[in-house]
Amino acid sequence: MQYRKGCDGEDLSILAYGCMRFSKTNGRLDLEKAGQEIKEAIDLGVNYFDTAYAYSGSEALIGEIFERLGSRNQIYIADKLPHYLIKSASRLEKIFQEQLKRLRTDHIDYYLMHMLSDTETWERLKGLGIEEWIREKKESGQIRHIGFSYHGSPDMFCRLVDAYDWEFAMIQYNYLDEDTQAGKRGLHYAHEKGLPVMIMEPLRGGKLVDLLPEAAKRRIAENERGYSAAEWSFRWLWNQPEVTSVLSGMNSLDMIRENAAIASDARVNAFDDSDFALLRQVKADINHSMKVGCTGCGYCMPCPQGVDIPGAFNAWNTLYSQGKRAARLTYMQCTIFRHDPAGASQCIGCGACEQHCPQTIEIRKELKGAASDLENISYRVMKRLIKWFHIF
Repeated sequence: MQYRKGCDGEDLSILAYGCMRFSKTNGRLDLEKAGQEIKEAIDLGVNYFDTAYAYSGSEALIGEIFERLGSRNQIYIADKLPHYLIKSASRLEKIFQEQLKRLRTDHIDYYLMHMLSDTETWERLKGLGIEEWIREKKESGQIRHIGFSYHGSPDMFCRLVDAYDWEFAMIQYNYLDEDTQAGKRGLHYAHEKGLPVMIMEPLRGGKLVDLLPEAAKRRIAENERGYSAAEWSFRWLWNQPEVTSVLSGMNSLDMIRENAAIASDARVNAFDDSDFALLRQVKADINHSMKVGCTGCGYCMPCPQGVDIPGAFNAWNTLYSQGKRAARLTYMQCTIFRHDPAGASQCIGCGACEQHCPQTIEIRKELKGAASDLENISYRVMKRLIKWFHIF
């Protein structure tokens, strides 16, 4: 296993364990199987484990496993505050204490604001006293490092980085999302500010492995490197020194061993021109199969009506490549899980965006298609609930 520097110079394994996708037996998380897998990961050098209050059963499961293994002092636990459920300081404290109890620990090493969407949401939390609360928790040692996880545009990510004295951040990043989400621009901005950056969705929910177009699969199979599709994704990330640790939702011993082996071998700046060329071709194969040819460059932004145009098109493409569930979650994240809604249906057809699109996309027309496909009854109900309860 290789390690890179986290907060305060801590050595974090470049392969992190994402604790959201443990196997289930009879509808319940399989404690024994997960225990074997976590033990194997620790034995192979993994020391960063990421969970969240919203990951049903995950905190309690890993808390019990770490207690059984006696490994709490060998590892770093990352957990997340569901700020969207917080309406008062007392609620904030209640959830945090519940997390400590579930994890069977007296402190959380890396604590994140979960899906912090924009600066307006952060201002709301400040109004509830979040800064003072964080300061108290850090002084008591119950929280060691504070950060945030993010889904959204590069511009807002950079603004959030500057909004508080964060110690680290976590972003969705992979070779397909190089120019969407926080993207390479956000990664480099955070790194320049001295923040370790953790990576989620390195395989884009399986899209960069099992759901690749046949043309892309052939290119990878015929390449002389002999890397698997997953290996190309991991190595592309670890090729970049700005990446601190990459989360993988591992749920088999074989997967853990394979990923740990790659993490022991991958090197910074090991890619040559032919490696980058292959991934550009693979990315082109993926984009060719998409609904709309948006590259996520952001030249169409900002929209006068607040529509997240690249985010909407990314979710729409996901609908046709990964299915409804992944697409609608992605769309909710970028349009209603934020202080100011940004859905495609907000478009009034002014056309300002089309003047700047280098792909000459008929954005107004395509946004109507995206809204029709993505803003179903479940989306509209969720949007109303968020508005009624002032969740974001």
